Amino acid sequence: MTDCEEGEGGPNSQGDGNPKESSPFINSTAASDVEKTQQYDGKNMALFEEEMDTSPMVSSLLSSLANYSNLPTGSKEHEEAENNEEGARPTKKPIKAPQLGTLMGVYLPCIQNIFGVILFLRMTWMVGIGGVFGSFIIVFMCCSTTMLTAISMSAIATNGVVPAGGSYYMISRSLGPEFGGAVGICFYLGTTFAGAMYILGCIEILLIYIIPQAAIFKIEGVEGPEAELALLNNMRVYGTLVLSLMALVVFVGVKYVNKLALVFLACVILSIVAVYAGVIKTAIEPPVFPVCILGNRTLVSKGYDVCAKVIERDNSTVTTKLWRSFCDSEFLNATCDEYFINNNVTVIQGIPGVTSGILAENLFGYYLDKGVVLEKRGLASAADPDSPITSSNRYVVADITSFFTLLVGIYFPSVTGIMAGSNRSGDLRDAQKSIPIGTIAAITTTSTVYMSCVVLFGACIEGVVLRDKFGEGVNGNLVIGTLAWPSPWVIVFGSFFSTCGAGLQSLTGAPRLLQAISRDGIIPFLRVFGHGKDNGEPTWALLLTACICEIGIIIASLDAVAPILSMFFLMCYMFVNLACALQTLLRTPNWRPRFKFYHWALSFLGMSLCLSLMFICSWYYAIVAMGIATCIYKYIEFCGAEKEWGDGIRGISLSAARFALMRLEEGPPHTKNWRPQILVLVSVDAEQNVEQPRLLSLTNQLKAGKGLTIVGTSVVGTFLDNYAEAQRADQSLRKLMETEKVKGFSQVVISSNLRDGTSHLIQVGGLGGLKHNTVLVSWPRNWKQAEDHQRFKNFIELVRETTVASMALLVPKNIGSYPSNGERFTEGHIDVWWIVHDGGMLMLLPFLLRQHKVWRKCKMRIFTVAQMDDNSIQMKKDLLTFLYHLRIDAQVEVVEMHDSDISAYTYEKTLVMEQRSQILKQMHLTKNEMEREIQSITDSSRGSIRRKHPSNLRPQQITEEGASVAEKPEEEVQLIHRKNSAPTPTSPTSPTAPAGAAASLDAEVQRTWMDNKGKSQAAAATANPEGIKDLFNMKPEWENLNQFNLRRMHTALRLNEVIVKKSKEAKLVLLNMPGPPKNRMGDENYMEFLEVLTEGLHRVLLVRGGGREVITIYS
Repeated sequence: MTDCEEGEGGPNSQGDGNPKESSPFINSTAASDVEKTQQYDGKNMALFEEEMDTSPMVSSLLSSLANYSNLPTGSKEHEEAENNEEGARPTKKPIKAPQLGTLMGVYLPCIQNIFGVILFLRMTWMVGIGGVFGSFIIVFMCCSTTMLTAISMSAIATNGVVPAGGSYYMISRSLGPEFGGAVGICFYLGTTFAGAMYILGCIEILLIYIIPQAAIFKIEGVEGPEAELALLNNMRVYGTLVLSLMALVVFVGVKYVNKLALVFLACVILSIVAVYAGVIKTAIEPPVFPVCILGNRTLVSKGYDVCAKVIERDNSTVTTKLWRSFCDSEFLNATCDEYFINNNVTVIQGIPGVTSGILAENLFGYYLDKGVVLEKRGLASAADPDSPITSSNRYVVADITSFFTLLVGIYFPSVTGIMAGSNRSGDLRDAQKSIPIGTIAAITTTSTVYMSCVVLFGACIEGVVLRDKFGEGVNGNLVIGTLAWPSPWVIVFGSFFSTCGAGLQSLTGAPRLLQAISRDGIIPFLRVFGHGKDNGEPTWALLLTACICEIGIIIASLDAVAPILSMFFLMCYMFVNLACALQTLLRTPNWRPRFKFYHWALSFLGMSLCLSLMFICSWYYAIVAMGIATCIYKYIEFCGAEKEWGDGIRGISLSAARFALMRLEEGPPHTKNWRPQILVLVSVDAEQNVEQPRLLSLTNQLKAGKGLTIVGTSVVGTFLDNYAEAQRADQSLRKLMETEKVKGFSQVVISSNLRDGTSHLIQVGGLGGLKHNTVLVSWPRNWKQAEDHQRFKNFIELVRETTVASMALLVPKNIGSYPSNGERFTEGHIDVWWIVHDGGMLMLLPFLLRQHKVWRKCKMRIFTVAQMDDNSIQMKKDLLTFLYHLRIDAQVEVVEMHDSDISAYTYEKTLVMEQRSQILKQMHLTKNEMEREIQSITDSSRGSIRRKHPSNLRPQQITEEGASVAEKPEEEVQLIHRKNSAPTPTSPTSPTAPAGAAASLDAEVQRTWMDNKGKSQAAAATANPEGIKDLFNMKPEWENLNQFNLRRMHTALRLNEVIVKKSKEAKLVLLNMPGPPKNRMGDENYMEFLEVLTEGLHRVLLVRGGGREVITIYS
């Protein structure tokens, strides 16, 4: 990227997101800090001194705005660079302020670009084929399209400064880089093919009307396809030579092209004036252009010298050249063509004049198939309709099959060129005044000329002459030239030079447009074409333009090239209208055009006309052009540089989002539309990096890019002091989301503590009806450690809040072992333990996971638990039927859990749990009381353990918080603990013993006991039960345990035993998550129950439903 946008983009493009571009507005780097300081000195502005780095003085701002320049990098700089090449390149001359007015800056350039080759080479033929009525409709449609486009363009061009941008700049800044790049490339291709069309028109004039003898492939003596091929080959050879010459001229000296522009314009105007003068002359004295007709068939003028079969010479009848063309000898008894014998020769006037009444005959169309002879209406013809036409090379025949839509495609390029004024906006004295007036005046002028020409051609020229595309029936003259006064050569040379000039202009403008697109950086593979010569000339872009132009030259037919460029120009005009309509309907605050005579309905009408004309011209070309634009659009969307240009598409997105959000407010989604809209709660470390990145991997696997995802975290502190940390955390979240390919939003809140921050995220996440309905949070690791005591408290409060808010909750345990997005399971199972029904989340989640490639090969198994009085066989049948209706493929198994006595191990686990809870309660004392209690625990525990296990000593630390937050006691004590038992068979991977005072209790309950099945199990030996009894004023006997806790522990152990047995090898286990106790005094017990329930499982996803059905059997 360079420091400026050259060519179409302009050097000082304000507001297109490029920080290097100069700007007169806030945050401009143009003024130095010293200048800013001086602005405040001695001006009684001390009140604003601290903001002077970001807020300039109004006086300096107005000065910058008044001197703001939007001159294009173009011919002026090129000329200055060439003038400075001889010396040692002195300092650059100051660029003069733009001085062009409406006439020279907009009106005349538009006139020059609109009038072109089609007017001189195809207009008369179009009137003859389509008729005055049909041709007038074509001209009116095309001119209306350009007029409506000009109105839209004027509104856009006067809505602020357009830095020499033209259509590309307007569309890209109005509709965004994707549309701008796509339409910019289409406009570039249209301009390039226009250059090819002008070159082909130039060669056609040269080889057919000026120097026919210069043809390399001789047309004389050949007919039919051979003659057509010879003409096309001549066009290709000469077209390539002329293209090379023009490209060389553009490369060497653009200043000559610009200086000759007025000469070429004078040729065009002179030619048109000659035509009108000829029309007036026909009313007084029609020119003599006889046309020879045999029967009703038009004869080629070079096939006869006298329009007669025989003539009288010296009292004898002599045959003519025409006789010899149709007969095998010059004698009167020769064998002649049957049609020649049966029909007479007639001479008609080719240009009967405007007062002759020929208009009525030319009013309606006369469409021809290829190879059909041109026939004069109203003349009798004696011909056998079944006999083939012989001697067809003697007649004027149609070279192509004609129809209405073909005429539209061929004609439309003659109304293009309306962007010439906006392309030169940098040279205008007052662009916002000149562009609308000049462009609309030019279109009005050219439309008047075109419509009057349609009527005048039909009123002055004979129909067969009008349909004679190459003037073969009028001595090879250019048909429009036969009407001109004083001589046909005025039109011939005028049109020749005008087509040469238009071709040069196309080869000059197209590379600059491509260079502007390249320097914008929105299409990465085109960046090489942004480079050029030292003076800014687009060398590489010119080379590519010449190569694409050569494709049009190889096509070689003007009639085939014209519809191609019609497509690209129509697409460009269509998006100009769309841009204006969108800006008007969206009512964006910046949409304040000075040109007031516009309306969104006119823009939509213009857009509809453009789209209609595209498919009228050629439906397959239209599809190809739209396909090219779509490919470029998608390429820019996926690979292009991100630009923020304040475009209308962003405005549409905002309006559509607002509309959709308002619709969502009307009510909750139907069960069929329900999907998990996930709020992912993550924690960040001191460096603001995410601690559980695999949470986002799991989110991606659950969502597959669908629905809403919010990744949130909380930063402890105040908004004023910790805003920078929050921004770093947000960037960290965004980066991780991009890495894990999670499509969603990040949200960081700053709160005095993590508990409140998490609560705020749950409450305020989302917007309107687009809110999360599911919370994903990781299991709190090391929750038994004293320093993490508050973490599990926060977790349990989170469970309660989601329950109150009717949100689903997903808690993955051992999140570090979950697969990344790059892993693949080639086999395995996802096991669902459906114990209670809470909305069907357990059924939906495995289905969603298996949509992702990580879990796609895993099979789904569903387990449910049957009690003693349940019919397990019927349960399995019902479950299979239910899954069938849900359209879910899964294996089903019903696990029977019989009533059993509570084991001794359950009693011991419950005892340890309750004793730990008592110790934690004792910790919430005053500082001095806590010190005494901890010391007594430590002394008694240490003494008993030393007596029984003197070799198994290890230090551990404890950090506990007191009941008073203000005091924040952080006393560390050394507690000695070593569990002397091996892991039990029931819980092979029991969690590590808790640290702190609670940890010593496992050592104090060591004893040997037998469970109800007679299996020996080792438990913790009691070191000093008497000390504990005294400390807590409680009895350790089992019969005094809390029966509620005992039953819950029994359920957890029994379920865990069954789940481990069935699903130990499963890739993932989904399990109903029990709710927390209503009494907050049992929070520690709740965590212990969950720990026991999931013990021995590798990956567990605990699931709580949101209290509503999320899956249905109905369609």
